[in-house]
Amino acid sequence: MLCPTCEKELKKTTCEECGKTIYLLGAYCYECGSKIEENDFDLTERILCSDDTCIGTINEKGICNVCGKPYKL
Repeated sequence: MLCPTCEKELKKTTCEECGKTIYLLGAYCYECGSKIEENDFDLTERILCSDDTCIGTINEKGICNVCGKPYKL
């Protein structure tokens, strides 16, 4: 399954509570609602859009995934 925003492959994990293999879409299992303790979702390496009014992040091409503007230092 690909991310609809960045088109990268989503990571999978196994829920410790229900035992089902799920995509890491958040902090909770979408099958049973249990909290996923081992979450590889890392926000520390994201680059925020340099436009102060935009909520997007910069993709691997150097442009914002929301407004499309190139990143400026």
